[in-house]
Amino acid sequence: MLSTLVHNSRKFPALSRSIHKSAAKVVTGDQIEDTVTNSFASFINGTRPEHLSDVVRHRSKRMILDNIGVGLIGSTTHVFNIVLKYCQDLHSSARGNSNLCSVYGQKGLKLSPTLAAYVNGVAVHSMDFDDTWHPATHPSGAVLPAILSLAQMISHDRRVSGEDLLTAFNVGIEIQGRLMSFSSEAKNIPKKFHPPSVVGTMGSAAASAKLLSLDKYQCTHALAIAASLAGAPMANAATLAKPLHIGNATRLGLEAAILAANGMEANSLILDDVPGCSGFSAFYGDYQPKAVHSPGKHYKFLLEKQDIAFKSFPAHLGMHWIADAAVSVRNRFEEQYGTFDPSIIQTIVLRIPVSKYINRPYPDSEHEARHSFQFNACTALLDGEVNVGSFHEDKMLRKDLYNLLSKVVVEHPQDNEANFDKMYGEVALLMKNGDVIIGKCDTFYGHWRKPLSRESLVKKFRSNAGHVLQDDQIQCVIEMVENLESVSDGSQLPLLLQ
Repeated sequence: MLSTLVHNSRKFPALSRSIHKSAAKVVTGDQIEDTVTNSFASFINGTRPEHLSDVVRHRSKRMILDNIGVGLIGSTTHVFNIVLKYCQDLHSSARGNSNLCSVYGQKGLKLSPTLAAYVNGVAVHSMDFDDTWHPATHPSGAVLPAILSLAQMISHDRRVSGEDLLTAFNVGIEIQGRLMSFSSEAKNIPKKFHPPSVVGTMGSAAASAKLLSLDKYQCTHALAIAASLAGAPMANAATLAKPLHIGNATRLGLEAAILAANGMEANSLILDDVPGCSGFSAFYGDYQPKAVHSPGKHYKFLLEKQDIAFKSFPAHLGMHWIADAAVSVRNRFEEQYGTFDPSIIQTIVLRIPVSKYINRPYPDSEHEARHSFQFNACTALLDGEVNVGSFHEDKMLRKDLYNLLSKVVVEHPQDNEANFDKMYGEVALLMKNGDVIIGKCDTFYGHWRKPLSRESLVKKFRSNAGHVLQDDQIQCVIEMVENLESVSDGSQLPLLLQ
């Protein structure tokens, strides 16, 4: 497969054939060199392993390990099984596809590269357990499944090293962050579309283009093709369909890179703000793009400036503030009254930012519960924590939980912005005797301002991976990821995840 792809890529049209009509004028080769889109393509093509600082390497390897873990536990979910069955049916009906790529938690089962990326991407987000960045997106899940599948595809023609994987991964993360930095709208909790379905698709295309060693002009078209495949409405948040957003991002970005390698062309100004011609600006009303500097000795990756948030339980990131605040107020309750007795609570006041899709008083499904301030606050009050089991049906349908939910009142303080860098969660218990107990969380453990220790991150990974893998496999994965630079054959990593 790869030999055909590479052969076709060598036929890619020269820049002289890339004269592109946009906004009713002709853009020549010299003008293309000065565009934002061209700078992104140059960045993708020009990034080398030596451009990654020790901080970037450390943080990105933590992201990779965590993402693999949430993908493995995600492979045990209902939504994963629905998509896996679909992909198996689609794969078996397609002529000429080779069984190349591994599927999380499915020993011996292999799919085509794009379908494997798709179903593994769905697994990653099936429980909303994957990492979150700021401006708000889930960066790792849109990239990692694509490059792991691609590594297995490429391995039939050439060896992909762990260093290659690490470099491609960071390219995909950086592209997402740069695109989101061009809009102030992107900094707040989204209202219109789910960000990873947009920037994630672009990141997957960039990472895949890097691993495929596409030239600068092919990288331009990979990004442009990916933009035509991007987008998912927020109306599907808190439904079975939401994990498809990550699955599509990683799959379609990979497809965009493969199409570009085979000669597909698209708008070479896709990232530029061209009057009268909406490119990537169609997604953000205040889009103001800037050229990206070429990678080099003094280039600072965004991941070096800001860490990633890792979740301690599988729910929307906003839930972690309110859960920590609820645990805090429960502890104060017990200090004052000895034991936690919900019957003496008159009212539970939640002070949270305005965000409609995560304000759900009585969630009807596990997916709604993962997007409900009320559910997560009351679960933390009742149990002293929120964990994987909190979203099982037997826990969700408890009478004690519904009694607490009926006491909840929501307030939206003006200083509590719907922004993952500025928001807070506050829980106030108004007691029947007139007492008031308050718990507040400004920064939960796992936020980029308060990152997980290695011990906590590895503990989470072992717990998640333990649903699928044996202890010796888990240890092998940890060691391989933490020493990724020394891995000579990166295609061996996905083989460990079955």
